[in-house]
Amino acid sequence: MSEELFDEMIALQEEKVFKLAEKIVPRITREDVLQPNDFPALENHPFFRYEEGVLEGLRSAKMAYVARKQ
Repeated sequence: MSEELFDEMIALQEEKVFKLAEKIVPRITREDVLQPNDFPALENHPFFRYEEGVLEGLRSAKMAYVARKQ
């Protein structure tokens, strides 16, 4: 496994999260997705929260991998 693989998985999940957010809140921006609590429809949407959690898990795994590698 490498940092590049983590970067690729994170980018794919970011896109998945954004596309899902767009279906729920049609005019949302990528920046808006960083603060989903500003949008009750996202804040309370279980599928969005799940996918957002997967994204955060990937980011955490990358940080752990990089820290362990050093």
